[in-house]
Amino acid sequence: MMVRALMALVLALLVVSSGAGAQEAYRLGSGDRVRVLVFGEEDLSGTFNIDGEGRIALPLVGTVTVGGLSAAEAERAIAGRFAEGYLRDPRVAVEVIDRRPFYILGEVRTPGAYPFAEGLTLLGAVAVAGGYTYRADEDDIEVTRGGGAPEVMPAEAVVRPGDVIRVRQRLF
Repeated sequence: MMVRALMALVLALLVVSSGAGAQEAYRLGSGDRVRVLVFGEEDLSGTFNIDGEGRIALPLVGTVTVGGLSAAEAERAIAGRFAEGYLRDPRVAVEVIDRRPFYILGEVRTPGAYPFAEGLTLLGAVAVAGGYTYRADEDDIEVTRGGGAPEVMPAEAVVRPGDVIRVRQRLF
């Protein structure tokens, strides 16, 4: 009886903890590269770059706005366009091939654009950029996300695709 109660407790903890660490779905954006597969229609499938306005240009249906959507939402949007008189019951899959880079500037040795890597922290981004310069204020790292206002974040914060990271100069 005690073993069953213990197993039920462990199972309950696993269920609760699996939802706690769930991440928000990746949102497509300008600079991403995606593969669109239209099942049974090789001529309509291919690899596409998302332009500055968040759109991709597909054969037959023209441009489809996918910026700001998850891959699953983009699949539905694209299938909806093909269903508008072009294909009967289209089945579409969208896969992210390349995520947009992050940018780091300010007091780092090699500022610039770098490829995004899952799980990269701000401190890791600084390391990728060659480390801090001697003038860097290591406690003052600003991050601009999605065109919003810059926010000061700790070095342990996770980098997202498209982030603009700025390491400020210390005063003394």
